Amino acid sequence: MPKTARGRGRQVNAFQALALLLSFVLVAGLGGVLAAGLALPGVAIANGITEMSQTAFDDLPTELDEGALPEKSRILASDGTLLATFFNQDRVVVPLDEVAEIMQQAVIATEDRRFYEHAGVDVMGMVRAAARNAMDDDSQEGASTLTQQYVKNVLIEGADSAETDAEKQAAINEARASKGTAGIARKLREAKLAITLEKRMSKDEILEKYLNIAQFGSSVWGVESASQRYFGMRAVKLDYLRAATIAGITKSPSYWDPTLHPERAEKRRNVVLGLMLREKYITQKEYDEGKAIPIEDTLNVQTPKLGCMSANGSVAGAGYFCDYVTKVIRNDEAFGDTQKKRLRLLYRGGLTIWTTLDKTMQAAADKEVKAGIPVDDPSGIGTAMVVVEPGTGQIKAMAQNRVYNNTQDHGDRETAVNFNTDNAYGSASGFPPGSTFKPFTLLQWLKEGHALGETINGTKLKYNLSEFNAPCTNLTGSWEFGNAEGKGSVMTVLQATMNSVNSGYVAMASKINMCDIFTGASDIGVHLAGGAAGDGPVQPLPANVLGSQSISPLTMANAFATFASNGKYCAPIAILKVTDTDGKELEVPSAGCSQKIDAGVAKTMNYALSNVWNGTAKGVARPPFAAAGKTGTTTHNEHTWFVGYTPRLAAAVWVGHTDGMKTMHGLKINGRSYSGFGAGPWGSSIAAPTWVRFMNDALGDGKNPGFDSLPNDLVYGKKISVPSVIGMKENEARGVLTSRGFQVVVSRERVPSDLEAGRVAQQDPSGWAVAGSVITLRLSDGSQQRDPCQDHPEFPGCGGNENGPPDQGPPGRDRGRDSANQQ
Repeated sequence: MPKTARGRGRQVNAFQALALLLSFVLVAGLGGVLAAGLALPGVAIANGITEMSQTAFDDLPTELDEGALPEKSRILASDGTLLATFFNQDRVVVPLDEVAEIMQQAVIATEDRRFYEHAGVDVMGMVRAAARNAMDDDSQEGASTLTQQYVKNVLIEGADSAETDAEKQAAINEARASKGTAGIARKLREAKLAITLEKRMSKDEILEKYLNIAQFGSSVWGVESASQRYFGMRAVKLDYLRAATIAGITKSPSYWDPTLHPERAEKRRNVVLGLMLREKYITQKEYDEGKAIPIEDTLNVQTPKLGCMSANGSVAGAGYFCDYVTKVIRNDEAFGDTQKKRLRLLYRGGLTIWTTLDKTMQAAADKEVKAGIPVDDPSGIGTAMVVVEPGTGQIKAMAQNRVYNNTQDHGDRETAVNFNTDNAYGSASGFPPGSTFKPFTLLQWLKEGHALGETINGTKLKYNLSEFNAPCTNLTGSWEFGNAEGKGSVMTVLQATMNSVNSGYVAMASKINMCDIFTGASDIGVHLAGGAAGDGPVQPLPANVLGSQSISPLTMANAFATFASNGKYCAPIAILKVTDTDGKELEVPSAGCSQKIDAGVAKTMNYALSNVWNGTAKGVARPPFAAAGKTGTTTHNEHTWFVGYTPRLAAAVWVGHTDGMKTMHGLKINGRSYSGFGAGPWGSSIAAPTWVRFMNDALGDGKNPGFDSLPNDLVYGKKISVPSVIGMKENEARGVLTSRGFQVVVSRERVPSDLEAGRVAQQDPSGWAVAGSVITLRLSDGSQQRDPCQDHPEFPGCGGNENGPPDQGPPGRDRGRDSANQQ
């Protein structure tokens, strides 16, 4: 805004204001306009007026605060393809030498034919206009020079920086005032500022600034944007006919807009052609020929790619990614310390924003997501996919089976809600990930030195919460859950992983520090999605081992990307580079990559999760390159997932209701019925096949390395000898095995044996096993036990030597003890 040296002077009425203007004009005529622009000598026009006039005139500002003009920002895909533009004013600032000379001449002929002759004001025209406006509220007359018009536009632009909307409107009203005292005051202010401006700037500099600030249509600012909007060409390429069209608009930008009112615009263009002929900028022949050409024949109207709704026209389904980028700018302090400043930068800062979006991958993701469940599928089920590059955190694609629409006027399957992101970046609140959360328990299992080959007791379906080692929280009560597979069994951790056995994973969680499961997940970016899901890390509760709290697909994809990069975590990023109007690079959010998981542990994760194709996804066509992942299905088939990765890409696919926890069981989705026992849908039904199709599209023609190999002991663990407890009583056998670090499960099944009933008849495994594994014991039913007197009649009570050898118990017990002692 203009700067003043003192407070407001005395208020004046219309007659006094006009007298002040006349004083200015008189002095300008006698002493020269440039002198009048800086001081108003005492001129006795009427008693009492001169003193007031001097004070009022001195109070007018002399400095014009010319802030940077607002320019439109552009969001680009990684290859430079324009996705969308953002602006409060559609403007591209260009130097004067990038505006055709005939365009410059057209504006001068139309707006200020004596532009190169005056010193900033047209004195007599100003008096005529001021007098008529002061005496007749219903008439308006302009007579402003280009310099004055530039000043007016700067004052209007400056109003945008006001703190409140009321202050902004007041400043705009002051800058546009045209009637009465206020109108004369505006003219005086413009005149004084214009004269001062012309003392320090050349005519060409002023013309350049005017051509960039002026409004050339209902939503177009600056001659470059106008030229591109109406004709699809740069301003430097304009011919006289098109220049006349643009030059005629500024008098009333909406009224003369050729896209809104082509007939009016053609008449106005012809008037401008006459003005150009008068100034001899065109010939009579050009004038005659130009008037005869319909304006429609010259127009080549370009629809601006305004906002993210236009992004789909450049890259299929890219509206949601574009929207995510705008939310990153809105939320991240790298772009300003307040949200207002950040949005102002986006819409006025003329930024060029290079993003991570890969056009080919985005098109493939959009295609395959909608092939899995079409947008108009009668089920209404939603599905989404997000793709992240391991080792960089770059988001390569973001798709869902909806049409991006951020207006209130949208169809049933149109929305601006982004299913892939946190609430703060797309208004969704994530979804429960189900079994895709289990790998974070596996991660902690491996960190604590356990192995994939270790056996666990997967038969237990009810726990006292005190059985969990959770020092970070206070757990009380009990918890019961179920398995999709049934009662469960003793199994290896690898089997529990590939078959996604709930009871196996809960058993694992009960053997390690449960708090560290969730800390380890948080270390690689796992957090609640916000909104209805809440914020912060996932709560350290046994139920959350099975994926009960809502997380966004982007968070899950990016966490799994850490496994793919052998433990290197990078925060997800969507922006590669941002430059301002001068080409200067701005700071952008960093991926902050660092090693979060031991490489050996991460490689073991890759091996374990690559077995999904032999487990819960065995019915899905396996990709022809190294790939790993995890299916996920919530308790009643409300949400299903597949989160998977290759060394090159990680992606999460979610399928479910978009409006809460409602089962998908019993629905027909994309022509397939999911009714009947065991029909699902599961993570392997829609999500996993969508994932595979996308990966084949994205990676099928490229070089796809395998996962790094790792030592067997990281997979199978280090085996130690297992003491033989055959023949021992149950409690004795438990003591021997647990003292060696093994877990013990006693089968309910009794087996035929010649041992005394209740003694250990079988153990599995025997010989060697991974430290910490479960040893299953089966007890004798005693059905084949022989009467010891048949073999040893000399034992007491057998009718032989009453003082025979001492009772040493059944032979089997002796053998068991000997064997144990040997270990």
